[in-house]
Amino acid sequence: MTGAIARSGCPHAILCADDYGLSTGVSEAIRELANQERLSATSAIVTLDRWPPDAQGLRAVRDRIAIGLHINLTLGAPLGLMPSLASDGRLPALGSLIVRALSRRIDRDEIAAEVARQLARFESVFGFAPDHIDGHQHVHALPGVRDGVLAALTARFPDGGPLVRNPVDSPSRIWRHSSAVSKALMIGLLSSGFGSAVRARGFAINTGFSGVSSFDRRKPYTVELDRSLSLPSRRHLIMCHPGHVDAALSRIDPIVARREDEYDAIARHAGLPSLLWRPARPKDGPPVDWERD
Repeated sequence: MTGAIARSGCPHAILCADDYGLSTGVSEAIRELANQERLSATSAIVTLDRWPPDAQGLRAVRDRIAIGLHINLTLGAPLGLMPSLASDGRLPALGSLIVRALSRRIDRDEIAAEVARQLARFESVFGFAPDHIDGHQHVHALPGVRDGVLAALTARFPDGGPLVRNPVDSPSRIWRHSSAVSKALMIGLLSSGFGSAVRARGFAINTGFSGVSSFDRRKPYTVELDRSLSLPSRRHLIMCHPGHVDAALSRIDPIVARREDEYDAIARHAGLPSLLWRPARPKDGPPVDWERD
């Protein structure tokens, strides 16, 4: 059995929970939703201490969801030396990385080497290649950073393979589905041209993107989710951030309380499993074949 799409007919959304491995509570919440068939995918951070133990639990749901690498260049320490980006051994905050990207102060080879290390750690611990690639806080698509990311992916997957997330959607669709229009448009602007660059290297991309949020708890997440689900298309990807709050998460995460809101809404959404794409493969099956979906 291949990793082809599990359903045919009308388009189904790819609902992807980001940040697996960020904390025990986040990882547990994602596995629970996967077992309930309320997710399509998750993306794992492999640079933190949680990755080795949490990878074991993720293998148990590999027949239910796609599992990808969440490239991390803004949280904690890199896996190897990065004298330009992380001279003190700590990765920069997102704002600092964006400034460096826009001022062309990114060392492509340094980024490529770190991405290669994260790919290797994903595979060595998890035992399978990632089904998809994306970035924590969308760093993989930033100008300059993307050059190193794509160099590493092309070296590791010369014939293509994982789907690479394009965090861009058209302005008209953003106006219709986003609750954080300005933020979504800014992400799209910073990521301009990324999808074309990915396709030129032989990788598949999503053809729609939503889930950008202000994380304002006064705005019910159920409304945000319904709006994201209202514009289905082939490979329309919706990111989400469910989790259970724990002490570790509270120390490192700026959107702690909102994660519980997202978990509850996804767990209770009537009919959600029938709206979602999921892979069709056994737990030890091949990576998703995105050309066959």
